[in-house]
Order: sequence, then structure tokens, then C-alpha cells
Amino acid sequence: MTGVKSGNLYHLFESRFPADPQSRFLTVEDGPRAGVWYSYADVASISARFAHAMAGLGVGRGDRVAVQVEKSPENLFLYLATLRLGAVYLPLNTAYQKGEIRYFLEDAAPALFVCRPEDRVALADLASQCGVPQVVTLGVAADGTLPDMAIDLPDDFDTVMMAEDDLAAILYTSGTTGRSKGAMTSHGNLASNALTLHALWGFVPGDVLLHALPIFHVHGLFVATNTTLLNGGSMLFLSKFDADRVVELLPRASVLMGVPTFYTRLLTHAGFTHDLAAHMRLFISGSAPLLADTHREFSERTGHAILERYGMTEAGMITSNPLDGERVPGTVGFPLPGVDLRITDDTGAPVATDGIGQIEIRGPNLFKGYWRKPEKTAEDMRADGFFITGDVGRVDARGYVHIVGRAKDLVICGGFNVYPKEVETVLDAIDGVVESAVIGLPHPDFGEAVAAVIQRKPGRDDVTEAAIIGHVKGELANFKVPKRIWFVDELPRNQMGKVQKAALREQHKAAFAD
Repeated sequence: MTGVKSGNLYHLFESRFPADPQSRFLTVEDGPRAGVWYSYADVASISARFAHAMAGLGVGRGDRVAVQVEKSPENLFLYLATLRLGAVYLPLNTAYQKGEIRYFLEDAAPALFVCRPEDRVALADLASQCGVPQVVTLGVAADGTLPDMAIDLPDDFDTVMMAEDDLAAILYTSGTTGRSKGAMTSHGNLASNALTLHALWGFVPGDVLLHALPIFHVHGLFVATNTTLLNGGSMLFLSKFDADRVVELLPRASVLMGVPTFYTRLLTHAGFTHDLAAHMRLFISGSAPLLADTHREFSERTGHAILERYGMTEAGMITSNPLDGERVPGTVGFPLPGVDLRITDDTGAPVATDGIGQIEIRGPNLFKGYWRKPEKTAEDMRADGFFITGDVGRVDARGYVHIVGRAKDLVICGGFNVYPKEVETVLDAIDGVVESAVIGLPHPDFGEAVAAVIQRKPGRDDVTEAAIIGHVKGELANFKVPKRIWFVDELPRNQMGKVQKAALREQHKAAFAD
């Protein structure tokens, strides 16, 4: 990368900033700060002040910075400041509850925890119990102790020189067994993915991204934001998806990245017309499966074929339908340039074209392993460098990748991973529950919805669907809460005593069809 000072991802972004530093980077489009905008000069100066503030708190190269705050421009500046310090950014879903946060703080051992101002009292005590030395706050109104600390600090900062293999971020991802795993992602991993997507998706000067995704997640942070920064482009920034606001803002945008829910909801909006979308350059979908019917209906309505792609926390983006060429409904396109993808059987041997098997990948975007879990890393990595994704798929004769399902019972609800065991543990602890089985079912908005089949103790009719859902809402993030619950006398089992979840999924597969 000619002209880039080091492997630090921020140095790469900086090398692509517009020649005019007053060029617009981001405009806030909702909430009390609607209309406020930030230039690329602001990106550099505010991230510098935040970096100085964190350095003053003792944060240095390689230290983890755990962040659970609402979406805001300052949240992005905090991410960039962490990169500039050579520290490791650790975003946490804003829906996580105290029990979940405790695990992340204990496991990652961050030097700094940044939380919402309203959570400071409760979470500062928790952080202290977990041995986190510093806690600061950051609010949606650019308020909190971190901005207060940074306000009078220098607006330039000597970004730390890093190697491409140095860690930039840890993102926790769920499996189907055990606790969440921290996927270690390097500066080079993120740079590779951003450069590839920038070229593959045809970003050009003047592109404006309509950003309505969360930024504690690969899609909203490492795909949407990183490609915009690499393009020296601008974003229309929404705190969350709102179909009315998206319809209003679409005339000012050229690119929309979303999850399937965005597109299903736009299709029900009377104002979302062919003429409204005519000027758009690109609609991209990911994080959850896009139904082929949604793809076709969107194309009929707008004349645009949604570009669906496939990615995961451990690798960022892996495949994409083509910018130029046929975007096939129900497929996720081709492996990205530089990414190797193969389909293997249970022994690890490649299968024939159109054969179904486990998806394995290798490439410069692939993570460095799981934080403090070398045994899990070794379990999921082949000797030749291929990573076993846990997804099941096939590659057709034209090379398009089809995702068939998951080798494990992972549920992806609205783009967020949910492993059934965690939800089952909460359900099984409820008085009156004998045992539960948590499954994922097709859902038109979320891709998959979490559902549960429960065996109640005899005579416990007081254990109702509403009571259980209410209980779980107090224990887990909302995306993990079952949207439907069914009761049975006994759970179906095979001869080895294992619950037959496939049979339950088949039985209830149409539950959310209407």
C-alpha cells in the first residue's frame, strides 16, 4: 500500500482522506442533533483528542478498550482513536445485560470500559469487580466523561506505527456450546477486506452511504464505515432503521447497506417506489439470509437487484454477488478476490460440484484466532490454513455459493448470533420447566427467529408463554428472547437420548410465515 505510513488501519484511512479536509464525512439525520455534520478535519481532530484522553488514562498499545454505548458519530471517533493508540477495540452489543457484560470484561481484561452515562453507576461497580482499572462514559449528545476529558486536549496525535498482523479489534461471537469467543482481528485483516470491497462494489468519489446499521457489529462498523472512510466519502447517519426516514433520505444517498429486515419493511412502505430508487447505485444485503422472494419482489418494484453477500465475525466478508453480472436470488455469489473457499465432507475431503458440505475458507481477511482459546482455534483450523466456518453450503456449476444451513445449531436472528445453549440454560432454570429445546425458525424480517419447545412439569399450567418470555427478557438481550414458545409432554429424542431439533424445526417451520 504505497504512501501508507504503517500497517495501522488508521494510516490507510488517512491516506485516502479527501484533499479538502472540510469535505463532509457524516451528517446526523435523526434525534436531537439532526442536521449536525462532521468533516474529515473533525474525524482527525476529535479522534486525536480521544486518543490523548485514553492515553492519559493509561491505555496503550495492545490494551483492550471495551465499548458499550449507543450509536453516535463520537462512537466512530472512539473506534478510530483506539486504532490510533495501537489499542484493541472491543465493541459490545448495546442490548447485553450485566451478566453478559461481566463475562466479556473478565475474559478480555480491558484497560478501559466505555459505557453510557446512564449506566455508569451500575457498570462502574461491575467493572471494578472484574478488575477493569478505568471506566468513562460517552453519550449520544457528545456528552459524558470521555468528551469532557478530551475537549481541551491537542487536536493532533502521532498515530502509533503498527504491523499488519497486530490486533485491531476483538469481536465476540457465539457458538453452539460454551461461552462466547473473542475473534481476534488484525489491522491487515480489516484493511484487506475494506480494500477488496471498495474495489469490488465500485465505490466512487461522491458516493453517499445511508447508514442505518448498528456499529457494534461487523456489518455496520467494518463493512459500511470502513469502506466509506477508504472512499473518502460521506454518510447519512441514522441511529436505527426507520422506514419513513429511509424513504425521506434515499434521494440524497447512492448506496444502502442493510439486513433483510430493511428490505422487507421498505417493500411494505407506500412511499418506496421505482422512481424513488431510480437514482440509487447499489443496495447491499447481509448478516442474515435474504429470501429469494424478497429479492425478486424488490427487483420488480425498483428495477434494482439487491447485492447479497456472505460474511462472519471471524472473516468479515467472504463472498459477494457481482457488481456487474447476474445477482442470483438465494445465493451469496462468489468468493472475494484472494479468498479461497471449499466445500468438504465430514472427513475434510472436498466434495464434488453441487455437493453439500461444510464451508471452509482461507484468505488475508481471516482472523488470527480466538482470544485466550488456543484449543478452540486449533479445533476450527485445518493444517493448511483453512477455517471451518460451521456453515453448510454448496457451490454450483457456475461458481455461485449457496448457504444451506449450519452444521451446528447456531441461530442468526437479525444478523446477531444466538447459541441455543445459553437460552436453554435460562429457560431450564425456571421453576416448572423440565427441559427446553431452542431452535431457529425462518422469519421474514429477521432471517431466523429464536423459538423454544418446552417440557413443563405436570400440573404447572401457570408456566405460560407470556410468563417465560417476560422472565427471559430480564436475563438476556432481546434478540436472544424466544418469539414463540410451545409446550410438549416430552421432547422428541433419538436412540442416544439427544433431542431431535431437526424434527422440531420441521414441525414449526411455518410458524412465522404469516
